[in-house]
Amino acid sequence: MKYANQVSEMLNVFSQAPLQVSQMAEFYCKNTMEYRTSDKYSSPIEDILEECKDSERYGAFLLLGHRGCGKSTELNKMSEQLSFDGYSVKIINCARDLDLLNLVHSDLFILMGEALLNIAKELECKIKEDILKKIMHFWDEGTEYSECKETVGNSVEAGIEAKTPKILSILQTFAKIKTDLKYNEEIRVEYRRKISVRTSEWMALLGLVSEEIAKKTDGKHPIIIFEDLDKLNSEDAWKVFYNYVALLSGMSFPVIYTFPIALSYDPKFAAMESYFTVKTLPMIKIATIENKPFKEGIAVIREIVEKRANLELFEENTLEKMIQYTGGSLRDLFYVINASAKRAERRESKTISMEDMERALEELKTSLTRRIEKKDYEFLLNIYKGNKEMIENKEMLLKMLQASVVLEYNGKRWHNLHPLVAKFFKDQGLIQDDRK
Repeated sequence: MKYANQVSEMLNVFSQAPLQVSQMAEFYCKNTMEYRTSDKYSSPIEDILEECKDSERYGAFLLLGHRGCGKSTELNKMSEQLSFDGYSVKIINCARDLDLLNLVHSDLFILMGEALLNIAKELECKIKEDILKKIMHFWDEGTEYSECKETVGNSVEAGIEAKTPKILSILQTFAKIKTDLKYNEEIRVEYRRKISVRTSEWMALLGLVSEEIAKKTDGKHPIIIFEDLDKLNSEDAWKVFYNYVALLSGMSFPVIYTFPIALSYDPKFAAMESYFTVKTLPMIKIATIENKPFKEGIAVIREIVEKRANLELFEENTLEKMIQYTGGSLRDLFYVINASAKRAERRESKTISMEDMERALEELKTSLTRRIEKKDYEFLLNIYKGNKEMIENKEMLLKMLQASVVLEYNGKRWHNLHPLVAKFFKDQGLIQDDRK
């Protein structure tokens, strides 16, 4: 990724992929937290980082936040800082490694094992031979499917026969297991059964590996981060977390899970807060609760864009309108910039015009308004017209948050319509356009 000085270069620099550690120095904007939390001294990411480093307090964390608010980039930034401080961190991309539409809690325990062994390999950490043998036997013993034994055989059996199992051979086994979890319905059942009936044994093995890593890093335990779990639908999120909350929060090393923000409005969420440290990464506020522009928030989003591209690529007022109508959602903003840049490039233009921007906004508005029905209008209009804090219909709020039709802002927790949904209602004559 390189800084964009031409319209054609914007398609890469404004992709929806999070910033990686190698890109932080050039592209990361560090001044967003004050305009997310309404307090320059508050930061949910700093809170998690500090607790991960406190051996007396660390545990399991749920990080909430709207899709597109910048969670992944902030987690990568936190990972960079923890690594600088001598901690071993592994981020697990669940959308890449698992099928999010067919995920159970035991899958997470399997990926934890792979992550810890990868950390040990990178550190050249010598895990005790008896621990490695137990991990090998855990996956080899009692496997019902011959296919599984055959595919794992070269790595597992060779290690056992030699009585000196190696981390690399176990990681080869995990690579096969991970592929089967995602694509092989028959064998994934067997892997999941193993974890389900021997969970305490597997958790103990993970704890032993973690202790061996800590010996190598002056007592600093490894930290595992699960990305993309906030993309789970409601039913699957509860299936994974609610029924197994004690297990997922019971590891002997820090674990951070992303989690759907909409589910925090479900009464069941209160039980989760007893087990996890819950933190929320808010949207960057670009309007006040009275629907007036919030200049400081708009300025910091402009700064995020300026970190990536020459602002002269935007014709006058186009970037400001993009920010205004995407509501602080960086994902939506980047989508609009990309769509606008594609059209400008096809026109062989050196800049993004107002028409490029308007057509991109219209595409996004259509996508958002497809998610609502006429029977939802009264609820949504009620929020826009002033009922932004005390919303009684939690079930409807949950649904609208999941659809990204309603956005949540912090400081004091309040909600507003996505600006493009508000624009849709204005176009329908259902609300008066009060923006000048």
